[in-house]
Amino acid sequence: MTQPTLLPNPIPLDEIKEAQKRIKGKVNRIPLVRLYHDEFPGEIYLKLENLQPIGSFKLRGACNAMTIAGKERLTDGVYTASAGNMAQGVAWIAKAMNIPCTVIVPDHAPQTKLDAITRLGATYIKVPFEQWWQVLVTRVYEGMKGFFVHPVSDLAVIAGNGTIGLEILEDLPEVDAVIVPYGGGGLISGIASSINALKPGTKIYASETSTAAPLFSSLQEGSPQKINYIPSFIDGIGSAGILTEMWALVSSLVSASIVISPEEIAKAIKWLILRNRVIAEGAGGSSVAAALTGKAGHGKIVCVISGGNIDAEKIVKILNDQVP
Repeated sequence: MTQPTLLPNPIPLDEIKEAQKRIKGKVNRIPLVRLYHDEFPGEIYLKLENLQPIGSFKLRGACNAMTIAGKERLTDGVYTASAGNMAQGVAWIAKAMNIPCTVIVPDHAPQTKLDAITRLGATYIKVPFEQWWQVLVTRVYEGMKGFFVHPVSDLAVIAGNGTIGLEILEDLPEVDAVIVPYGGGGLISGIASSINALKPGTKIYASETSTAAPLFSSLQEGSPQKINYIPSFIDGIGSAGILTEMWALVSSLVSASIVISPEEIAKAIKWLILRNRVIAEGAGGSSVAAALTGKAGHGKIVCVISGGNIDAEKIVKILNDQVP
């Protein structure tokens, strides 16, 4: 087992600003887009990370981490553990560097994301969810060579994610709250670190699905909790627990977790498609679903649309008012 590096709390603003310089020109700089909702009294803005080249924010952290590592540490290639989006981020950068890439994926990973991994020239190994989760915990997959990019609790990855927070404040300095889909905590802790450093008092909310909401339970109990994980079409977020090394960081930065049902998330995805012509995957749609509950207030709210990698047949079902 490789011990994780002790993470600073919060992530230093200088680290995030340096990451912004490293990834400039390699990652899309996407402006905020207003979402108009007839029944919501506040203002909702969308941070459309689904418009990144890989359809997800994960390109930011992967780019920063692999750039810092340098070619010498990447001689034997690179690997990660991901349901699909970090896989694509690492594979995208690996292809640009002309090095091999392998991804350990959980058995519920959607075909859209698996196809994308292959299309980018990487290979994947599908394992049961519990075995996949252990790779995140131990940071090792037996027999695998190469540089491991942790999708969540790597300082360089989190700093790369934090560049989203810098861009939000550049576009909407008066933001009141930001809602971030919660998977392992790498995205929300990066964004929260940068925003809290520059605009203290801004509320940072996590969005979780009711089928897998370990952060909500952990915040209630005041310590990391294990929960009953139920796989769903919302594959980009949710797990059976909180990574130990992430708890202190996340619990100190997040105002609360807003839990919404798969039905509410499906409705939000449909609204995004019909009103903004935006394709969001389950995780990406969860932030909008959370905003529409009103639990994040009714001021100027930014919803991070973390990704848009969703199977076409699931979109069809959602447009027909079904839950995939």
